[in-house]
Amino acid sequence: MSKKTKVLMLMFVGIGFVWMLMVYNFIALPFTFQLRYFKPYRTAFMDRYQADDPIQYKWVDLKKISPNLRNAVVFSEDGNFFEHNGFDTEAIKNAIKENWKRKRFAFGGSTISQQLAKNLYLSASKNPLRKIREFFIALKLERELSKDRILELYLNVVEWGKGIYGAEAASRHYFGEPAAYLNKEQAAFLAAILPKPRFYDKHRNGTYLGNRVDSIGSKL
Repeated sequence: MSKKTKVLMLMFVGIGFVWMLMVYNFIALPFTFQLRYFKPYRTAFMDRYQADDPIQYKWVDLKKISPNLRNAVVFSEDGNFFEHNGFDTEAIKNAIKENWKRKRFAFGGSTISQQLAKNLYLSASKNPLRKIREFFIALKLERELSKDRILELYLNVVEWGKGIYGAEAASRHYFGEPAAYLNKEQAAFLAAILPKPRFYDKHRNGTYLGNRVDSIGSKL
């Protein structure tokens, strides 16, 4: 890499950092501290889809969600969840490489904290400004909440199919039993469909999904 290229890259990074700080100062971040004590009644995703889909949502405490599902989701969605502060640099690098290889935006590298921010307050849009807002909300969540609380919130509000939100509703929808009783195979299935829950709710027998379930299940 030439010296000129290195200088240009440093300038680009510096300008980008300053720009992000400016955006941070102008963006009104949501008040998240209350999530320490209160369960969210609704989420942005629920509000967006409620006109078309009846909402299935029942909150359960983390201790009432099978450890199999907790472990499966952390493994599949955010392997470094308990180590990072809301932003996983290594996952972002891998996502960029994969997107470059595929010549399209297929992998986002979002942490569980970022996904929680998106589900609670934002949308599924890939707009860069939305991603920046998601990033700062995730950092705020990490500062104000414990890892267990973030995971508890995520498992209770994430979308698991059309109108299906949270582990309890998902477990009853797919398996007819409470989330506390999920075995390893069931937990692996629920973790595997998280990236495209509405699609996999209707297409449960594909080869790719089956391989993904097996891969996750082998780690439990």
